[in-house]
Amino acid sequence: MAEQQLGVLKALDVAKTQLYHFTAIVIAGMGFFTDAYDLFCVSLVTKLLGRLYYFNPASEKPGSLPPHVAAAVNGVALCGTLAGQLFFGWLGDKLGRKKVYGITLIMMIVCSVASGLSFGNKAKGVMTTLCFFRFWLGFGIGGDYPLSATIMSEYANKKTRGAFIAAVFAMQGVGILAGGFVALAVSSIFDKKFPAPIYSVNRALSTPPQADYIWRIIVMFGALPAALTYYWRMKMPETARYTALVAKNIKQATQDMSKVLQVELEMEERAEDIVQDPRLNYGLFSKEFARRHGLPLLGCTSTWFLLDIAFYSQNLFQKDIFSAIGWIPKAATMNGIHEVFMIARAQTLIALCSTVPGYWFTVAFIDIMGRFAIQLMGFFMMTVFMFAIAFPYNHWIKPDNRIGFVVMYSLTFFFANFGPNATTFIVPAEIFPARLRSTCHGISAATGKAGAIVGAFGFLYAAQPQDKTKTDAGYPPGIGVKNSLIMLGVINFIGMLFTFLVPEPKGKSLEELSGETEVEK
Repeated sequence: MAEQQLGVLKALDVAKTQLYHFTAIVIAGMGFFTDAYDLFCVSLVTKLLGRLYYFNPASEKPGSLPPHVAAAVNGVALCGTLAGQLFFGWLGDKLGRKKVYGITLIMMIVCSVASGLSFGNKAKGVMTTLCFFRFWLGFGIGGDYPLSATIMSEYANKKTRGAFIAAVFAMQGVGILAGGFVALAVSSIFDKKFPAPIYSVNRALSTPPQADYIWRIIVMFGALPAALTYYWRMKMPETARYTALVAKNIKQATQDMSKVLQVELEMEERAEDIVQDPRLNYGLFSKEFARRHGLPLLGCTSTWFLLDIAFYSQNLFQKDIFSAIGWIPKAATMNGIHEVFMIARAQTLIALCSTVPGYWFTVAFIDIMGRFAIQLMGFFMMTVFMFAIAFPYNHWIKPDNRIGFVVMYSLTFFFANFGPNATTFIVPAEIFPARLRSTCHGISAATGKAGAIVGAFGFLYAAQPQDKTKTDAGYPPGIGVKNSLIMLGVINFIGMLFTFLVPEPKGKSLEELSGETEVEK
């Protein structure tokens, strides 16, 4: 076997880090910024939606979303994302990365704005519209996963490829922060303009009618950064790897990259033979694919699935954990607007202290430590901290030990992001052949989202107290927070074992990793 790589792809692999790399990070990253903003901002306003649309004057507690509505509002975007990852992942390999990339962005912009508008002002109308558009918003967001990762990995040089893909993913953290800041700003302005009594003083007036604008503004704001990058997304040329290896137009690829790299690239004589080799054209469901990439694909899908169960269920525990440690006062002691402010403040603090640093640690260390080491370490530390929170759980919830509890909780999150949350996104964009790359990344990401749905819904019910009298309205008794955390620890441990199926792509070219350079002499 002789290793042969196209000159144009070699040029990309050894290119010095330059402006176009950063342009690509910003263009791809802005999609991710919007993704994270849109998916996470809804958790900031669910309590407000309950107060506005499910207000019961006879109740001691403010209105809250019934379980099935809460599940729909939180989960429908995840279901949309799962469908979008599979569909657009496949489409990205069929039509090309660039064409599909524009479609997903338009979907995200339109549905972001539309989910803040609703038909009618009754609970049913508002919730139905919100869920409908959040599903399609999720569908667009789903497309962004395989495409952003694939585009970035195909543009990057091999020395710093991990850091570049990680930087795109790290924009999630920035999106989560932005969601917090927007909610803080909007709720502060409304709090000044429309002061309201707390719920226990005056139930009816505690949520002023103007508060209905708050959640709409927060939800719609996500469209802005996406709209700003649309023009740049459309100007980006198709990636050379798609043009050369999938569309088999080497001349075009060489021209495109000459412009991007600002150097004259020559086309080699034998270039056509390399891409036309029939043994490199096996399909996704072929024996050859199973032999070469079967186990790595299992590794990518299983680790992402297990990670997301833990990752998304933690987000659900957030509000309960904050209430338990007293960061968010009891609902009856606040008015509706102030409650949004308090939830946003708590989430932003956690994001600033643990989520965001974790992402950037990955960017800094991934090309030094490698993907495998970071993923293994992350799963291991998450297991340790989950157990450390779970077993002495009754000790942590005592008022004196609150700070320790928050520190442990933050560290779990830190090692999720400086660990499997980032690496499960990066590796599938590196190890599969170009004509199946976007599809395989979509499959891995969709399996991850299935884990997120299990985490978000399964644990919504599982984390309910075992005592019937203490459960949230409308929920059956569960296994309690403590047992739920023990289960999550076990899930992280299994994730650590499955990590051994994932190859290490550090420092290798994409063609070497996927076996696309192997041509008989």
